[in-house]
Amino acid sequence: MPSTKTEERHDNAKGLDVMHPALALRLLASGQQAAAKSVDAAIEQISAAAALAAQVLSAGGRLAYAGAGSSGLMAMADALELPGTYGIPQEQIIILLAGGAASLADLAGGYEDDMDLARADVRNSGITAGDCLISVSASGSTPYALAAADEAKKRGAKVIAIANNAAAPLFKGADVSILLQTPPEVVSGSTRMGAGTAQKIAFNMFSTLVGIHLGHVLDGHMVNLRADNIKLQGRAMRIVCDITGVSAAEAGRLIKAASGSVKVAILLASGAEDVAAAEAALKSANQNLRRAIEIVSHR
Repeated sequence: MPSTKTEERHDNAKGLDVMHPALALRLLASGQQAAAKSVDAAIEQISAAAALAAQVLSAGGRLAYAGAGSSGLMAMADALELPGTYGIPQEQIIILLAGGAASLADLAGGYEDDMDLARADVRNSGITAGDCLISVSASGSTPYALAAADEAKKRGAKVIAIANNAAAPLFKGADVSILLQTPPEVVSGSTRMGAGTAQKIAFNMFSTLVGIHLGHVLDGHMVNLRADNIKLQGRAMRIVCDITGVSAAEAGRLIKAASGSVKVAILLASGAEDVAAAEAALKSANQNLRRAIEIVSHR
């Protein structure tokens, strides 16, 4: 049986319940900070996972996230952000949270043991060859996460596994394994803390690199965002201004002409004759804005 550091007791947690509140909080903070450092050792694996996911999405496949409990919530948070931040179509994103909507009202633990539920969730989502599933579990042995990964693999999908214990069963058979070897939790076994923090950081890094690979980031700007509220409309305008140097008024005009597409607006400001030409450049550049700018700038 693999070592489960996520269940061990923290060396400095003795007397936690009678500590001065400020001292307890400092200990909790240091636990989170120590857990965050575990991501450094997983850089190459996260990079490989992002490249795999981007390849799948670029080819029209779907990216599925599967998990239970706190780990499932970390996965769901990342998945929900992708359409708005990077304009990835919602139909290309699948969320498999053990217990489904019921878990959003009551994160009951029983769902994580239901392997039949996991297999049914994968089958019902239609995951198949050409898709990619990310399965996450702090222990690396959660039955729901294991069964979801196994079912996806059987159906021909690529599998990325994320766990916080070395030699986790979840890693067996995965195409990419991401080990986030976090230290014992200050509150033993409370993996929503350190392990969850490391997972959140890893997911942030993973999905951002996916966006970069897909050509949806330029000079630190999210150039494929979905500007569906006032704040994001203002951000879209600032992005066009910053990248092209046009005035705010001109940026607004270009975004309107581009039907809200920041990429097309930038290309119009960069020399594209019209919207059709901008869209053709993006298609030729496989949606990579930097390459598309080079295309319209040299015409």
